[in-house]
Amino acid sequence: MLNEPLAQRLRPQRLDDVVGQRHLLAKGQPLRQMLQSGHLPSIILWGPPGVGKTTLARLLAGAMQGHLIVLSAVLAGVKEIREAVQQAQLLRQQGRSTVVFVDEVHRFNKSQQDGFLPHVESGLFSFIGATTENPSFEVNAALLSRATVHVLKPLQPAELQQLLQRAFALLQAPPLQPEAEQRLIEHADGDARRLLNAYENLVAAHPAAGSLGLEQLQASLGQKLRRADKGGDVFYDLISALHKSVRGSNPDAALYWLARWLDAGADPRYAARRIVRMASEDVGLADPRALRLALDAAEVYERLGSPEGELALAQAVTYLAVAPKSNAVYTAWSAVSRVVSEGGSLEVPQHLRNAPTRLMKDLGMGQGYRYAHDEPDGYAAGERYLPEELADQRFYEPVARGLETRIGERLAELRKRDAQRSDLQAETDNPQGA
Repeated sequence: MLNEPLAQRLRPQRLDDVVGQRHLLAKGQPLRQMLQSGHLPSIILWGPPGVGKTTLARLLAGAMQGHLIVLSAVLAGVKEIREAVQQAQLLRQQGRSTVVFVDEVHRFNKSQQDGFLPHVESGLFSFIGATTENPSFEVNAALLSRATVHVLKPLQPAELQQLLQRAFALLQAPPLQPEAEQRLIEHADGDARRLLNAYENLVAAHPAAGSLGLEQLQASLGQKLRRADKGGDVFYDLISALHKSVRGSNPDAALYWLARWLDAGADPRYAARRIVRMASEDVGLADPRALRLALDAAEVYERLGSPEGELALAQAVTYLAVAPKSNAVYTAWSAVSRVVSEGGSLEVPQHLRNAPTRLMKDLGMGQGYRYAHDEPDGYAAGERYLPEELADQRFYEPVARGLETRIGERLAELRKRDAQRSDLQAETDNPQGA
C-alpha cells in the first residue's frame, strides 16, 4: 500500500528481526523459552509506546500457529469480546488454537476485563494484553493472576540507529548527516514509531536533497515533547525522581528532574504543590524557612506564570535540596494519625477541659490546670497533656540536624525537669517511703 506508514512497512515478520527487548527474546530469556516450549500462556506486555508490544503479540501468535484475533480496547466493547469468544469456540471445534490480543487493555473497564476470565481459565484461547500503564493498577487482579507480565523497555540509541538503517535502505532516501541522525534519535526518546514517523516526514519534505542536515530536521520536527504521560507511570516516575533527589540533598539532580517534568508538559502549579509538600515532609523543622520559601515560590508562579515563574520553583527546589533534612514531623504526624484512627475516642483529661459554667467547674473540669506563663521559665514541669492511656507516649523525636538540634536539646531539658518534678511529687506523696 502506497499510503502505508513506514513503521508498518518495517514491522518485523520474524521474531529474530525484532530490534531491542533482548532481555525477553535472547537465548534463554522468557519469551524465547516460551516459543521453544511450543506453549503460549496468557501474558501481558507492559511498556511505553513504540517498543514493539503489538509486533511481539503478532509474532508470538504466528510462531504458535494460532489464529490471531485482534481487539483494540479503544474501539471494542462487550459485543466484540463475545464475538471473539464465539469465534474461538468455532476454531476449537475445528481443532485450531486461538490467540486473543487486546491492545491498550487498560482502557477496558472491570466488567469488560472480567469477560475474558472464564475463557482464559478454561484455556479456550491464549490471552495477550498490551498496555502502557502499570498493570498493578489498571488490570483486574483476577485477570492479572492468570497472566504473566513481561516488561518492555524503551529502545536504546544503537537500536534506534539500526532501525534508521533499515528505513534508509527501504526508502532509498538521502543520507542523514551525523548531527541530524543524533538529534533524530534523541527526539525519538526510545520510541521506534516516533523515530520512523519523523524520518518519513523528513524524507517526504526533502525528496531531492543530497543529504539531510540538522536545520532541515529541526524544521520538520517542530517542538519536541519528551515522554511524560500525564497520569501515567512516567509522570509519577518523574515526580518520584524529583522528590528523592531533594530528599537526597542533590540540587543538580533535583533541578534536572524539575526541568524534565516541566519540559514534558507538567502543570507548574502542581509542581509547586509538590514542592511545598517536600518542604514539610523532608526538611521540616530542621529549617522552617524552607516551607516559607516554597510557599513564596508558588505565589511567585501564580503572579508571573511561565516561563518567569519557573525560576522561583527552581530556586525553591535548590534550597530544599541543600537544606538540612528532617522527617521527624512527618513521622510524628503519621504515628499520631494511626493512634487516633485505631485507638478510639480517648477522654480529654479533666484538668485540660474548658469550664465556662459553674456546673462544669463543680464537676471538676479545669481543676488543677497550671497556667504555663505563671510557672518558672514559662514551663509547667510535670504537667500532663495527653490522655492517661497515652501518658508516656512520644510521637515527635527531633533529629540532630539544623534547627532541630536545638529543638532536641530544649525538649531534653524540659523532660529532665518533668522527671525531677515527678520525683519530687513522689517524695511528697510518700515521705521516707511510708
